[in-house]
Amino acid sequence: MKALHVITGLGVGGAEQQLRLLLRHLPAQCDVVTLTNPGPVAEGLTADGVRVTHLGMTGNRDLAALPRLTRLIRDGGYDLVHTHLYRACLYGRVAARLAKVRAVVATEHSIGATRLEGRPRTAGVRGLYLAGERLGHATVAVSPTVAERLRHWGVPGQRIRVIPNGIDAPRFRYDAARREVARTFLGLPEGAFVVGGVGRMTPGKRFDLLVRALALLPGDVWLLLVGGGPEEDVLRRTARDLGVSNRVLMTGERPSLPDPQDEAPDLVDLLSAMDVLASPSPEESFGLAVVEALAAGLPVLYASCPAVEDLPPGAAPGARRVTGGAGAYARELLRLRAAGPGERSAPDAVGRYDIAATAEQLMDLYTAALSGSNLEGSTS
Repeated sequence: MKALHVITGLGVGGAEQQLRLLLRHLPAQCDVVTLTNPGPVAEGLTADGVRVTHLGMTGNRDLAALPRLTRLIRDGGYDLVHTHLYRACLYGRVAARLAKVRAVVATEHSIGATRLEGRPRTAGVRGLYLAGERLGHATVAVSPTVAERLRHWGVPGQRIRVIPNGIDAPRFRYDAARREVARTFLGLPEGAFVVGGVGRMTPGKRFDLLVRALALLPGDVWLLLVGGGPEEDVLRRTARDLGVSNRVLMTGERPSLPDPQDEAPDLVDLLSAMDVLASPSPEESFGLAVVEALAAGLPVLYASCPAVEDLPPGAAPGARRVTGGAGAYARELLRLRAAGPGERSAPDAVGRYDIAATAEQLMDLYTAALSGSNLEGSTS
């Protein structure tokens, strides 16, 4: 089987890194096209031996990209096209149909309760989404919550398959030696209680709430933010205005998969360096950072995390939902600080999100789509 994955960009983000990890486990010949931004994940994919093509798309309305993508798909002789993220799903599905590809699958990574990849869920966005969705054979929802949102939008239930994101859980296992190395690299004082945040630095992630919570906490509490994005400067100014900039560390984008040429701590090292992960984003489609933190044995405070909320009650005892603002997070962080370090072991629930199982389910979907099998009932 020869498959082409089409994605909007390949900067360091959850969907992008999930794609790289997935391709390490899919038993199919896979190439990748990125419409824009061939960033660090593109370099990682190339290092893994995956052929990556940058389409050079200049914006959402660069219609000249459509015939280029169509030719690329047709010339590549692909059996199946798999699209990821809104723009890639729209252009990729159209191009795949024009190229007469046998099967077209999409993964919905980022549909929230009120926004789609940061866009307000207007009638126009919904109309374009549904028009594109009808050109595919199946849409993968990364959680039951996302599947329900898709049905609410008007995607027929028989076209939806729930296949959760996956992680390589053993890689995230807590390591005391890596913790010490990472904390020394970061210049953290001995005994510092480190609150972590992982994700894109955008307004929707609400990392400013953690900066404001830090201002309510004792001087031995530090904030470690891992990720990049347009909100970085705003967060630095907020920390400066609140007088806590000396206790805020921002690492920029850090890969979850190791880069032998990069001596700085990767995401796994940084999770070992933390004492708790906080995820104040009010709208998530899955909550990959939370699952990775649980795999690292961290307690987690979150505002929205379908990956936890869709589990049976008590399956992730280290995760607690927090409602409210900076004060609510500050109170929970003080509680965890007072409780002291617990055993850094992952809950059994993390095993539900194994990347090998995700890849196996996806291959089953590919086979069904290529054979024309009925996908009825695939959301269960």
